[in-house]
Amino acid sequence: MERLPLETQTLYAEFSERLLATQARRSLVQAPGCFTTKRVKGEQYIYFQYSDPGGQLRQAYVGKQSPALDRVVADFQQGRPEREEDAATFQRLCAQLRAGGALTTDIASARIVKALADCGLFHLGGVLVGTHAFSVLGNVLGVRWGQAFLRTQDIDIAGSARLDVGLPATDADIPKVLDGLRMGFVPVPAFNLKRPSTSFKVRGQPVRVDFLTPARRRDDESPVFISRFRVAAQPLPFLEYLLEQYQTAGVVDGGGILVNVPHPARYAFHKLLVARSREVTAQTKAEKDLEQAWQMLLVLAEDRPGDLALAWEAMEHRGTSWVRLAVASLHAIEKRHRGTKEALVEAVQALKFHLRPSRA
Repeated sequence: MERLPLETQTLYAEFSERLLATQARRSLVQAPGCFTTKRVKGEQYIYFQYSDPGGQLRQAYVGKQSPALDRVVADFQQGRPEREEDAATFQRLCAQLRAGGALTTDIASARIVKALADCGLFHLGGVLVGTHAFSVLGNVLGVRWGQAFLRTQDIDIAGSARLDVGLPATDADIPKVLDGLRMGFVPVPAFNLKRPSTSFKVRGQPVRVDFLTPARRRDDESPVFISRFRVAAQPLPFLEYLLEQYQTAGVVDGGGILVNVPHPARYAFHKLLVARSREVTAQTKAEKDLEQAWQMLLVLAEDRPGDLALAWEAMEHRGTSWVRLAVASLHAIEKRHRGTKEALVEAVQALKFHLRPSRA
């Protein structure tokens, strides 16, 4: 782990702010396409022509030509230079961030995440989790993680079955979006063939997209259909803790992509919980969980101790069983990386009692 240069940290903050501002003013002008007209039986009709994520040209019917629609088309044409300028700006910022040492996302993953963002997945409460989120959070925190912690082509997307915030009636047809990428995505059959797939994989390649949702009970394994995504998601314990607080951040590459990622402190503590709960056959993943948690905890203990304290309190409120799992993982980290205990206790005084010397 190493600190990013201050110039790169400042540039990344500007990058994420610009992405957020662009989304806030997003309108028809931002749509990647153009208007066209067709004459049918002597009447003029207006269509919006665009390319889907796989590059196939499509047309959406808008309406019969009228003065009102003509004004919409004129406004669209006037705003196109602004959209093109935004795209060029983000391409330049991505190039500068790469040169400055920021963590980037591989081309295939960036293409997939961008397609998911364009269809409204993150606007509808989807959250990027897993290693890709860990990479984004490195840029958020101004650090560069070791490459050993970033090796994955799995894209993990989490979302609650229901949203508490009211949104306009809309959805993101994820299977259609993935199919439109023309990368060869196919649903991964579940072990129980009566259950729907919660994963999509590129045939013959390790690229995979997994959909996750909070489990209602610890033993709940039945996939949950998330209607606004039009996909089923695998229930996982502890995930509601991660989804209670998330933030927007920019993915470097893909022309700049605004996504939702977990709060860094909750991400770190969630990794502690997950590591201790994995099956014996998944110990390699458990080791990766602990190493990611360790790196993030050290940065937060130095830079954002208050965030750690609040995230720990939120976890404590869920009961002693959660605390025991987290503390067990912290003891495992301390055995590998001496000094971690002292750094955390200094940052989060509530840990002083829990991290007393282990008898194990």
